[in-house]
Amino acid sequence: MNRPLILISNDDGYDAKGIVELVRMVRSFGDIIVCAPEECQSGKSRAFSMGPLTLRDVRERDGERWTACSGTPVDCIKMACNVLCPRTPDLILGGINHGDNASVNAHYSGTVGIAFEGAMKGVPSIAFSLCDYDADADFRPMEGYVRKICDGVLSHGLPPMTFLNVNVPKVSIASELRGMLQCRMARGEWKKEVILPAEGSREYHLKGYFENHEPEDASTDAWAVSNGYVAVTPSTVDVTSYCDLDWL
Repeated sequence: MNRPLILISNDDGYDAKGIVELVRMVRSFGDIIVCAPEECQSGKSRAFSMGPLTLRDVRERDGERWTACSGTPVDCIKMACNVLCPRTPDLILGGINHGDNASVNAHYSGTVGIAFEGAMKGVPSIAFSLCDYDADADFRPMEGYVRKICDGVLSHGLPPMTFLNVNVPKVSIASELRGMLQCRMARGEWKKEVILPAEGSREYHLKGYFENHEPEDASTDAWAVSNGYVAVTPSTVDVTSYCDLDWL
């Protein structure tokens, strides 16, 4: 009987520490195919490429195949499912992202875009993010939660067109994590997003800061991660506002 086939990608690039650590955490669950961007593709959300793409084999060993793709995270999933995978994957994982993708940040995230694409293909999918932007971030404290969530999804699946967006706070040791909470997406927005050009320059830069509109609401993902919990947000591909159909 075949072991589960797990497809993994990210938006930080195939050699980022987060994806290396994610593979290490889940390799005992099945055979691994990694198809990840050649370079950082953060913020690409669900974008895909209209032009030509290239694949480059990075390494293959012990039931793992690593391939770098010239395109976006969604390109990586499309290419892997159509070119690299011998069958439909049993699980698609995005991450582990260097930085959180809670609240509306999920809409911009290439990591979440991976899970979104996987759900559209009918494959149980999970996006993992750590609230630490350091290239050498310590992912070990979250390992137990990653394995528990992946084991549960492999065993029980997910509803159609649904994926999980998992955000983990930065801690020094696993015992500092207070547990898991099922959460909804916090409401918020980015403010002061544009840095004006310096004198003599025509270059604008996007930066800004995130403003949480409901910082005290314990039902949200932003509250969970800021209070030491692993936030698990079930998310759906169907963006229809069903409660508004009648009045519309």
